[in-house]
Amino acid sequence: MAAIRWVVLAYIVVIGCATIARGDEQPLSRIAIERATVAAVDSASVKAQPTVLGLKGQSSDWVVVEFSHPKPSNDDWIGVFSPSRFSSEICQPEYYGDLPPYLCTSPIKFQYANFNNADYNRSGKGLLRLQLINQREDFSFALFSGGLSAPKLIAISNKVSFQNPKAPVYPRLAQGKSWNEMTVTWTSGYSIKEAIPFVEWGHKGGNQMLSPAGTLTFSRNSMCGSPARTVGWRDPGYIHTSFLKELWPDSLYTYRLGHRLLDGTHIWSKSYSFRASPYPGQDSVQRVVIFGDMGKAEIDGSDEYGNYEQASLYTTNQLIKELDSIDMVIHIGDLSYANGYLSQWDQFTQQIEPIASTVPYMIGSGNHERDWPGSGSFYGHNDSGGECGVPTQTMFYVPAENRAKLWYSTDYGMFRFCIADTEQDWRPGTEQYKFIEQCLSSVDRSKQPWLIFLAHRVLGYSSASWYEIMMGSYGEPMGRDGLEELWQKYKVDLAVFGHIHSYERTCPIYQNRCVQDGSNLYTGQFNATTHVIVGGGGAMLSPFRATVPYWSFFRDYDFGFSKLTALNHSTLLFEYKKSRDGKVYDHFTISRDYRDIMACSIDNCPRTTLAV
Repeated sequence: MAAIRWVVLAYIVVIGCATIARGDEQPLSRIAIERATVAAVDSASVKAQPTVLGLKGQSSDWVVVEFSHPKPSNDDWIGVFSPSRFSSEICQPEYYGDLPPYLCTSPIKFQYANFNNADYNRSGKGLLRLQLINQREDFSFALFSGGLSAPKLIAISNKVSFQNPKAPVYPRLAQGKSWNEMTVTWTSGYSIKEAIPFVEWGHKGGNQMLSPAGTLTFSRNSMCGSPARTVGWRDPGYIHTSFLKELWPDSLYTYRLGHRLLDGTHIWSKSYSFRASPYPGQDSVQRVVIFGDMGKAEIDGSDEYGNYEQASLYTTNQLIKELDSIDMVIHIGDLSYANGYLSQWDQFTQQIEPIASTVPYMIGSGNHERDWPGSGSFYGHNDSGGECGVPTQTMFYVPAENRAKLWYSTDYGMFRFCIADTEQDWRPGTEQYKFIEQCLSSVDRSKQPWLIFLAHRVLGYSSASWYEIMMGSYGEPMGRDGLEELWQKYKVDLAVFGHIHSYERTCPIYQNRCVQDGSNLYTGQFNATTHVIVGGGGAMLSPFRATVPYWSFFRDYDFGFSKLTALNHSTLLFEYKKSRDGKVYDHFTISRDYRDIMACSIDNCPRTTLAV
């Protein structure tokens, strides 16, 4: 035990403004592993059972961890490590000249020993029931004293593993580059030297066919900094993507993930199903859910997520309940809040699996996916924890021309969605600005009347306290420069943003003026774009400034998501629902014939310079 070596995990203290609670601290960053010491106690013990998980093929399972300590305290905690051999000789110092650290990895989750063990401080005995998910490696459980700031290793458990740790798991559907193409992305432990990945799929009840899959991964050296490059690093396994083409509109398909091993045997996932997208312009009811800033949480209460992202479970569970009335989901940035702790990406994809395996789960890029100094991001902050976009671009497919430039368009029936990347330059004259104008101008509004612009940061209007205090503005500086003219010129119905962890809706607004009063019903010709903030997916809420701007029509300091329903070519319903109960708390309907819009195409739309 005395030979166990440990590595540095920088203890991050996130200091926000006195009036603003920070909602972006990764709980694992609270553990000061660089201060850890070995203080083995022979009479202490940790035991985990069962030792083999997933015997019925499931990708998650429960373990019972029993532990004892002759000198218990309130600061004792249990860390879950994977791989189980968290003692290693391969530790490297982060900076030249530093002494090599002792521990090379952060735990993937943790819980205090007295959690649901009220008698622990007296008896020194406790029990935790923890959920594990298949993450391609085995697990062990370690008892620490000294709290999170000065941890001392007391005892280590036996090893626990899934029956097949390499099995294909957590499929994520996404729209392809054409309307009749669906992509399936999943994670496994099989390299292409071990097994050939593919998808078996076909019409429900019909003949099945096989489609090959490409395989990607990334290395520690792909990360831009700590903790992703140091204690937060964990091997991501292999990410496979298959393209299912020439789908029939609105048809129901079944599929399962497969790997053919070198000996000719096959490893299969369970079966899933999805419904193909409607033909562009098809006149049928089409329903799309949009939100941002969700994160992930642990249903066993570990990682102290209660004040962090526990509400992400409310959003996830509510969407699962409503899945029969959802056709597509768009998560506009700040996905997992892994912030450089790579184990959290598996946990996020596992949490959304019931949704993402059934309907297309489209994503946008947020600051917690991309931002890192010197990495090419528009903002030089360290919000990604050193990931600099690499895990996001690898683990999720988007129909972009270059996945490192995460802006793209996607069509769904009567909708055209133009999804921008606010973590890269969007200003006039840039490559992204040209894409945005092309996306907005090229849609045939007679077939797809509902034109929606989406981005993570608020490029429009927000009355959040954060913008008031940190930037003295009502949105990103330079955010509306150039873009607002495009929204007005091409008559964009909605501009939807995340980043601010709450809900807000404006009047139809242009150049800081309400062109039309806020309402629950808009009829007649297009006047201006309505801006909506839907960043309350699950991360800690963002307060509003005390004074309500004249253009702010509805605000809600709570967790929730939006739902767009295209009823036909002339009627669009917008609903804002709270995650805790799924009830509608704000709504409006747009009803118009779009004759003015259909007469407008690229370069002949009248250029409007003043709100009227």
